[in-house]
Amino acid sequence: MNPPWPKGKKLVHLDLKGAPPQIEYLHRLIELFSRLGVDGLLVEYEDMFPYKGELQLLQATAQPAYSREQVLSIQESAKARGMEVIPLVQTFGHMEFVLKHRTLWHLREDPHCVGTLNPHKEEGVKLVMEMLRQVVELHPHLRTVHIGADEVYSLGEGEDSKLWLASTGCSVEQLFLSHVTKVAKAIKEAWPDMNIIMWDDMMRDMRQDTLKASGLVGLVQPMLWDYTPNLDVDKTVSLLEKYHSAGMSDLWAASSFKGSTSVHTCVTCTQRHVDNHLQWLKVAASLSAAINMRGIAITGWQRYDHLSVLCELLPVALPSLASCLQTLNHGEFSTEAHRNVTEMLGVSSAEIEAMERTSAGESLFPGRRLAELIVEINSLLNSEDLRFFESNMFVRGWFSPYHRQRKMVNPSNSILIHSQASGYLDTLQKMVEAVRKEMVNLYPNSTAEEWMEEHVSPVTAPLQQIIDAIPGCVKEMVP
Repeated sequence: MNPPWPKGKKLVHLDLKGAPPQIEYLHRLIELFSRLGVDGLLVEYEDMFPYKGELQLLQATAQPAYSREQVLSIQESAKARGMEVIPLVQTFGHMEFVLKHRTLWHLREDPHCVGTLNPHKEEGVKLVMEMLRQVVELHPHLRTVHIGADEVYSLGEGEDSKLWLASTGCSVEQLFLSHVTKVAKAIKEAWPDMNIIMWDDMMRDMRQDTLKASGLVGLVQPMLWDYTPNLDVDKTVSLLEKYHSAGMSDLWAASSFKGSTSVHTCVTCTQRHVDNHLQWLKVAASLSAAINMRGIAITGWQRYDHLSVLCELLPVALPSLASCLQTLNHGEFSTEAHRNVTEMLGVSSAEIEAMERTSAGESLFPGRRLAELIVEINSLLNSEDLRFFESNMFVRGWFSPYHRQRKMVNPSNSILIHSQASGYLDTLQKMVEAVRKEMVNLYPNSTAEEWMEEHVSPVTAPLQQIIDAIPGCVKEMVP
């Protein structure tokens, strides 16, 4: 057993770049987060922020962005429960939702890399600062902002960067640091008391003296992220010690409660994320007393990036979040910690796939019905009978593409296949309607459509093709 997580904030990350919850559901989630012991929200709005003026094109088109009133209501709901709201605005990498727009293509570092901003164009810095200005303006009394800056892919590969690197004799590391320092200084100039957090990954391989010489020391608080269940404790401790020795005295950790297993995961595995937090507890216990850990952000990614598919929806990950928080509080995922999770959520297990209800309503676990339905349909979609229907003996043996093309089939076997496929499809379609009906209570229609296309269509399409092909083939073989 490790000591509990030391002092500092426990933030929950709301990733709104996919499956943005309806505002009513978001308020219910904030209430739950408060009951679970969360004292801050790290909100990544992306295209759900109500940008205005020339930035209005950044707003989502699949569903309306949140209104200004709704953004304020999120903050009021959090503030009423003693929770700080920290907006996350990407300023270098992962700017796909900005640079995907044709009118902004010229601001990419590399034409083929949609996410990375060209750090040499003044227009790009002005764009980032205007995004920040609008976000700060809509967050009265804001004390802290997160400027992203993770995974700045293809940096140094653009023509402007190649010229800069050749003419200055500087490195790609220094190029990264110069842009982030420029943005951080501009923020401090506009809002002198603002705390600035940034992701750490682009600085991991940098030497201590490179960091010291960058001008970034004293401006930013690095947030070291690692979402793996087998996090390397010694390596992570040495990284935090390096940042501290470079003069970056305020540091953050970032763990994960969902959205980090695989790019298309549908159902969250609680144990995987508990294991990640157990490793972070070992890190915290190994740090020297001089290191000031400001807190931990428990991330819940909804997409790996703006252009990737949806990860798990929030309802199926709430037992994982509760378990991770209890693990931090207890120093282990003990019997008592597990009991606290099940009692707080009104369920029998912290693993969503083994979960049964122990309370009637949804007041303890907002979105529980949708979570149950997703688990149920996911189990059916991944059953061998459905997912590998085209590989079963009858289809492979008597209704292969060869048979279909030549319309030379065994009629009785084909009718049997038709009956099986139709039965599976009918069962699935009934479940799909139940999932869709529940999903649109909590999410926009666009989320339900995307979720169905991602998870259901790849299974139903082959079945439907077989069903559609059989009558014509049988007709050619029966008098």
